[in-house]
Amino acid sequence: MDKTLVVVESPAKAKTIRKYLGPGYEVMASIGHIKDLPNKEEKSDKGKKVTRSGYNTVLGVDVENSFQPRYEVIPGKEKIIRELREAAGRAQKVLLATDPDREGEAIAWHLNEELNKPAAVTYRVLFNELTEKRIKEAVASPLRLDENKYNAQQARRILDRIVGYQLSPLLWDKVQYGLSAGRVQSVALRLIVDRQNAVDSFVPQEHWSITATLDAAEPPSFDAKLIEDDGKKVEIPDVGMAQVLVQRAQKHSFEVVEVKRRERSRKPFPPFITSTLQQEASKKLRFSSTRTMRIAQQLYEGIEIGPEGSLGLITYMRTDSPRVAPEALESVRSYIQQRYGPKYLPEKPHVYKGRKMAQEAHEAIRPTSMDLAPEKVSKYLDKAQSALYTLIWNRFVASQAAPTIFDITTTNIRSGHLLFRVTGSIMKFDGFLKIYGGLRDDDVDPQNGDKDDLGRQLPPLKTGDILKLKGIFPRQHFTQPPPFFNEASLIKELEEQGIGRPSTYAETVSTIQRRKYVELQDKKFKPTLLGRIISNLLVDSFPKLLNTKFTANMESSLDLIEDGKASWTDTLENFYGPFQVDLEEAKKTMKSVKKDGIATRETCLQCGKTLLVRSGRYGLFMGCSAYPECGYTRNIPTQAPPTKDPVPTDQICECGAQMVIREGKNGPFLACSRYPECRVARPLSTGIQCPKCHTGELVQRRSRKGRHFYSCNRYPDCDYSQWNKPVSMACQNPECDSLVMEERFSKKDGAFLQCPKCKYKST
Repeated sequence: MDKTLVVVESPAKAKTIRKYLGPGYEVMASIGHIKDLPNKEEKSDKGKKVTRSGYNTVLGVDVENSFQPRYEVIPGKEKIIRELREAAGRAQKVLLATDPDREGEAIAWHLNEELNKPAAVTYRVLFNELTEKRIKEAVASPLRLDENKYNAQQARRILDRIVGYQLSPLLWDKVQYGLSAGRVQSVALRLIVDRQNAVDSFVPQEHWSITATLDAAEPPSFDAKLIEDDGKKVEIPDVGMAQVLVQRAQKHSFEVVEVKRRERSRKPFPPFITSTLQQEASKKLRFSSTRTMRIAQQLYEGIEIGPEGSLGLITYMRTDSPRVAPEALESVRSYIQQRYGPKYLPEKPHVYKGRKMAQEAHEAIRPTSMDLAPEKVSKYLDKAQSALYTLIWNRFVASQAAPTIFDITTTNIRSGHLLFRVTGSIMKFDGFLKIYGGLRDDDVDPQNGDKDDLGRQLPPLKTGDILKLKGIFPRQHFTQPPPFFNEASLIKELEEQGIGRPSTYAETVSTIQRRKYVELQDKKFKPTLLGRIISNLLVDSFPKLLNTKFTANMESSLDLIEDGKASWTDTLENFYGPFQVDLEEAKKTMKSVKKDGIATRETCLQCGKTLLVRSGRYGLFMGCSAYPECGYTRNIPTQAPPTKDPVPTDQICECGAQMVIREGKNGPFLACSRYPECRVARPLSTGIQCPKCHTGELVQRRSRKGRHFYSCNRYPDCDYSQWNKPVSMACQNPECDSLVMEERFSKKDGAFLQCPKCKYKST
C-alpha cells in the first residue's frame, strides 16, 4: 500500500493528526526548525575568517552577493533529519504540514531541501484548526510551497541577523561585553524608556472640580458636576476661583432646565486575535504573554480528552484577523439560541474588520467545536489551560451575541449662570455581557461623563423642577503622569504602532526582560540603568532604525514580499546601505561608557568631583571622574530584587514544549516548561562550539565550591573545560585557527579578550 509522510513541528500536533488519518499515513515531527543561519563566524578556504569592514562578520549572509544566506543544520537535529529521510524514502508522497505562518513556511522549505524528494510528490498542507474535518480537507487538497511567504520570513531573519550581529559588537566596544541589540526589541525598549522619561519629567498641574449634592421631590439624593459658566466650559485652576464659584452657586436656586433620555446600544467585543488574547489574559488571568502563547499552543495542538483521545480545542493562535468561517458562525449562533434563548441572538451575525495589514487568510482565535464547552472538557485540562480556554470560549460566544442596551438619562441643572450636569446609566438588557461580563474604563461613552455613571440611580426629574441644595463641595485634583507600560498595554502599543507581528509580540517582551534591559515591578515595565544607556546610545546613533514608523514600514515591506509585490533582495538592499553609513559613523562618534563614562549629578565622597557611570568586567559601576588621581568607586544598586520566576527561551524540549531558565542550588539551568509532566533538564548552553571535539557545545556549569566554569556538553566523552566566559569570535592572530576567545580582566589592562589556545590578546 502506498504511504504518505506527513511532517509537523511538534509530537503533540503529530499525535492529534495521526488519529484522524488512516494506516496509509505516517505522521512525524521535526521538533521545530531544523536549519538556521550559523551562529559561528565563517572561514575562508585558507582558514581565515571572512569579514566585512569594521565589526561586520558575515555569519551566514553574503551581503555582497544579493544577501544570499547559508543555512546549516541546527546542532542536535541530525538524528531527526536522518529519521525523516528514511521515512520519506518509504513514502510515495510527502505532506509538509507545519504551522500556517511565515515561520511554518520556512520550516517546510528547509524540510523540503533536506528530504530530497521530487517536487512533484512534495506538497504543503495548512491546518487552521486540528479537527477531523479540517485535517481531511487539507490532506485531500494539498498546496505547493509558497516561495513568497518563505522569502518574507527569510528577509526578516536576515534583517535581524544584520542588525543584531553588527550592533552587538558595537555595544561590546562602547559599553560592555556580552550585550546584544535587536531590530524590533530595541524599538520596544525605546518605548519603555521614553515612557519612563515622560513620567520623570512630568510636572503635575493643579485643577479643581465642584460637585453639588441635590435633592428632588423623591429620593435618592444625587451629585451633579459644574461644567459651564455662562455657556463656556469651566476651568478652575486654583482654590480662589473654586471658592468664588461656590459662593455664586449658593446665591441662586437649582432648576432643572433639560432632561434627555435615550437608549444606547453597546456591541460586543470581537473574537480574539493574538494581541488581544495576550492583553486580556494579562488583565484577567495575570498570565505573561509567553505563558499565554505556550498554553494556547497546547490547546491548538491537542489535549487528551478522555476516550476521544487528543483533540485540538482552538484554532491557530497566531493571527491578526478577526474573521470567522461561515460554518463557525452558524454553529455559534445555534449555540446561543439554544443556551441563552432567542433574545440573545441578533438578527444578523456581527462582522468585525481587522487592521489594514491583517492577514485575512487566517481566522480569529476560537473554539474548534461548539460541542466542547468548558464545563465538558475542563476536567481534562490543568488549571491554566482551563482558564485560557474558558476565556477564549466566552469571548467567541459573546462576540456573536446581542448588544447590551443601556437607558441613559442626562440632566442639566442651572444655578444662575452656572450649569451643572448629572448622568445616570442603567442596564436595560444585559446582552453579550451575560456571557462576557465586565466593562473596562475604555468602554464608557465619553459624552456621558465618567465610568461611575453606570448604574447610577436618579430620582424622577422634569424640566422646571426646583432642587434643594444639600451641600456644594470643591475638590482639588492634580493631573497624572502617563501610566507605565504593563505587558498588556505594551503589546497593545506595539500592535497599534505596527511594530512586529502576532508571532513576535511575546518573544519581544520576554527578550528585553531576559537581557536585563527592563524589569517588571508591580506588573509595570521600568527600564534598568543599562537599558536606558543602551536605548539612548542607539537612538542618538541610529535615529532611523529606532524610529517606530520606520520599523512599522519595514513590517509593511515584509507583507509586500509575502504578497509577491516586492523583492526581498531589493528590500534588504534599500535597508543595508543607509544602515552601514550610520554604523560606520557610530563607530567613530558613539559615546564610550567604558572609556569616557556618563556624568551623573552625584559627587565623589572623597574629592568632590563628578561621579561617572562606567562599565567594567562585572557590569556598570560608579567611578570618580578624577580617576586615576582619585580611585573612588561604588556599586550601583539594582532596581528590583532578582526574580525566581522561570525565564522563557527560544529553545525547544524533546517533547516539543518551550524550554525555560530556572534557578537551582547550583545556579541557572534549562528545564522543560511542562515540568513536572516533563522532567528534561540540561545545563545552559553558550551556543559556542567546543574548540576541542568540534561536535559538542560549551555549557555553563558550577564547581563544588560554587565557581562557574564552562565545559563541553559531551562530557565525559570530551573533557574540555575553561574557567573564563567564552566568546564566539575568531582569534585575531593570523597563525591561529581558534574560533573561540575568552573574557579576561586585569588591573593593568582592564577587560579584554584572550585566545585560550595561543593566548593572543584582543583589547
